[in-house]
Amino acid sequence: MTSDIPVGDAHPYLRAASAGIRHHSRTLAPRDEHPASATDRVHLDVLHAHLTALHQLLDQVAETTRPPHPAAGRQLATAHTRLWQAAAAIHNAFHLLPARDVTASGTECRPERLPEGPPVLTICQRHLAAGHVVRRKTTPADLNTPAPGHTTTCAQ
Repeated sequence: MTSDIPVGDAHPYLRAASAGIRHHSRTLAPRDEHPASATDRVHLDVLHAHLTALHQLLDQVAETTRPPHPAAGRQLATAHTRLWQAAAAIHNAFHLLPARDVTASGTECRPERLPEGPPVLTICQRHLAAGHVVRRKTTPADLNTPAPGHTTTCAQ
């Protein structure tokens, strides 16, 4: 992948986040000496948090791009919708995984002591908050439309 933008000019936080994702992907990849462990709810919660943060960033980028470049803004709006669909799928997968049994380890779960609420609800709260933004800007038909194939041509 090459770009016209010099690497030094890219946003440093996005570069760090991308590096973190690449590192996490490598640690989850199965190796001969260490078989991959199954993804748990913690992994999906963190991935969902990353996707919703990226979703918010993409929303801002699409809003600033749309007035001067409507065609590019439409493409970013489509990416915004697809990213929401990915976050929704991660949220659904989170609830399909078994919950960790905290009482088996001898420590009692006390979610009322957590300022953000029970851990299982933080992903739901984040998802609902992001969902309100999505529903204000996207039609239900767009949210349920499958992703089309890549139809644009890349110009050099």
